[in-house]
Amino acid sequence: MSARPLLRMSDAANGLLAAAGLVAVAALTASSLGAGVRLAIEGLLAGIWAVYLLQLSDTLIAFWARDGRASVTEAVIDLLAVVVPLAGLLFAGTRDQSLYCGVWLLKPLRHSTFFRLLGRVVARAAPNLVGVTSLFGIVLFGASLIAYLIERDVQPDKFGSIPQAMWWAVVTLSTTGYGDEIPMTFAGRVLAGLVMMSGIGIFALWAGILATGFFEEVRRQDFVRNWQLVAAVPLFQRLGSAAFVEIVRALRPRVVPSGAIICRKGEAGDQMFFIVEGRVTIATPSPTPVELGPGSFFGEMALISGEPRSATVTAETEVSLLSLYSEDFQMLSSSNPEIAEVIRKTAETRRGRTPEA
Repeated sequence: MSARPLLRMSDAANGLLAAAGLVAVAALTASSLGAGVRLAIEGLLAGIWAVYLLQLSDTLIAFWARDGRASVTEAVIDLLAVVVPLAGLLFAGTRDQSLYCGVWLLKPLRHSTFFRLLGRVVARAAPNLVGVTSLFGIVLFGASLIAYLIERDVQPDKFGSIPQAMWWAVVTLSTTGYGDEIPMTFAGRVLAGLVMMSGIGIFALWAGILATGFFEEVRRQDFVRNWQLVAAVPLFQRLGSAAFVEIVRALRPRVVPSGAIICRKGEAGDQMFFIVEGRVTIATPSPTPVELGPGSFFGEMALISGEPRSATVTAETEVSLLSLYSEDFQMLSSSNPEIAEVIRKTAETRRGRTPEA
């Protein structure tokens, strides 16, 4: 299949292109623009629309080919980004034509993982969110009803009905305080104070539920990713399920670019490393450096003996590592002595052969 570079336009490129289009839309609403500047901005919008038209064609080809390179979400967003501005050009008045390009706000969402994460968080926390929302509705209607009873004779123009009082209740619950509607009676002001404090508590509950949901979802994703990485290290494949879970929680993944120094000779070492992918080079006095690949580990000597790093280790290629800190190494040594013994024997062998980080 022929290459389609616009199909997988990066999130950054989509975001920049959409931002340029939205800035242009905002600029066109200014009445002080000259005719030449306005024409140039409209030309910019036309150019962005043309790019999105090409991207739509690539997306639809991939979608109908079912090659897995385009999702329904991408196809719908790309279609809206082209069709809605076109409809504005054909059917809207001259003044409002550019406003239809506001649909380009959706373009940065084509590949965004955040909104999928948000959807999972909201779905898992839905019962609690519904409960807090119900509480918000109860307080809102109750405050509106009481404010209506207290203030309707004093301020009939502002509290003459429950819907009117409900606007005051929303503003007060959210602690926005526009000041356009203010209780005049003592009882009304006491009610306002209670409603404000209730609003702070309700919004704190919403924030706490969502924050907890995000934390748990991110931790769950990290655990799954770490599990897959740890399972690729042969040394840990002999662990039982309980010990395997412990080591998954203890190890921290890290990606090092090619050519980067992972640890330097003479540094104090507080962690050792397991290689999942890639290769590293250990500098030795001999002309030929030592190379280690996937499944190997290094840096253990600093944890076992407490001595400074004895060699410099450099990433020969991009390296995916798992790091084990000293306190977690002690835990591993006590709970899985056979794994710790393998690490110690390897360290002793290396110490007698070559410097070890």
